[in-house]
Amino acid sequence: MSEEAKGRKGESSMNDSFHEGDDSNGATTLPVWHSTGFKYESAEEMEKVFEGKAPGFVYTRIANPSMSQFERRMLTLEGGSAAISFASGMAAISTVILGLASSGDEIVSSPSIFGGTYSLLSRTLVRFGIKTVFVAASDSAALEAAITDKTRAIFVETMGNPALDVPDIAAISETAKKCGVALVVDNTVATPVLFRPLEFGADIVVESTSKYINGNGTAIGGILVDSCKFKWGNGRYPHLEEFNAKFGGMAFSAFLRQGLYKDMGACFHPQGALMMSAGLDSLEVRMERHCESAMKIALALQASGFEGVQYPGLEDHRDHDVANRQFGGLYGGIITLRLGSKSRAFAFINSLKRAMIVANIGDSRTLVIHPASTFCREFDEPTRLAMGTHDDLVRISVGLESSDLLIEDITSALSSSESE
Repeated sequence: MSEEAKGRKGESSMNDSFHEGDDSNGATTLPVWHSTGFKYESAEEMEKVFEGKAPGFVYTRIANPSMSQFERRMLTLEGGSAAISFASGMAAISTVILGLASSGDEIVSSPSIFGGTYSLLSRTLVRFGIKTVFVAASDSAALEAAITDKTRAIFVETMGNPALDVPDIAAISETAKKCGVALVVDNTVATPVLFRPLEFGADIVVESTSKYINGNGTAIGGILVDSCKFKWGNGRYPHLEEFNAKFGGMAFSAFLRQGLYKDMGACFHPQGALMMSAGLDSLEVRMERHCESAMKIALALQASGFEGVQYPGLEDHRDHDVANRQFGGLYGGIITLRLGSKSRAFAFINSLKRAMIVANIGDSRTLVIHPASTFCREFDEPTRLAMGTHDDLVRISVGLESSDLLIEDITSALSSSESE
């Protein structure tokens, strides 16, 4: 482990998050409870559980022992006070937004976000009467100006996907707190190994655990981690007043668990909890390898004279100072390349031998994609440009293979694509 990595916040939490197995029989891995429901010895006992007067599990759509153990591990890693697991990262984001906003309300979001999230905010939620105002997260004055009495949340990603911009979470948090608005941060690309948004003032963290948490492309999942420090009784969230009176800072998570999460069925599943928990065991080691290889590749391309490489670890990256301050010496496992044209981008992708053309990130294998023609294709050009998705941009999710072999492959593909 590098000296910089040793100094990052959250290292002790990473160690504390290891699951000790099942003490009843000596098992060293997470038990999986494949049970839809859970029985009780009396009607009175089950009534107390439903009333919240006694702990217990009743139905896996609401909670399950396997899922709860995974949630506790993520809770420890992100440094929050409540967590809920979901069927996917998009399910987590959708539930959070619907839990915060109602018809007639607004969300303020950075435009530099994953295409699926942008579609949710700009199209799907409009049908429910929830409007999203997109403002560059780096423009603090515009961000504050966009907040009105209808605003219910600010949404940003710790690293834009695929733009790789790095918002200053502490600065955005100051604006959010000044205006009494909840700050929701998607920490998928950074993971709690690099960054813990709650320590920088975020109120709610969401992640697609399908990516680096899982680590090998075998399961879909999502997580919400709540700081439980937000003042929900400030007048912006009248639907939470009853829960705030009863649960205080845990009002939002209690509202979701007892309401939207239960009613909409966006629950996780026990087998997925096992697969995500297995990924957590190696998360820190993998993230260091992803980041170190991505940095080595970016530096090698820059040194070769290629001017189109973008990576927050490079000193000429527009947000390098913020990334350095927030991530403590590691800068993520994604690099992007600007090739000059869509045709050359395609030629480059098709020339790669060691990268798989896959719509995912965070896999143990190196993955490559052309965002503008895939997960951002539904948007017009001005919108794609605002998202940082240029027609000549290629996203590479660096895997765990030899960085020297990846550099050789990428360099060769660049040469092969020059004629396009």
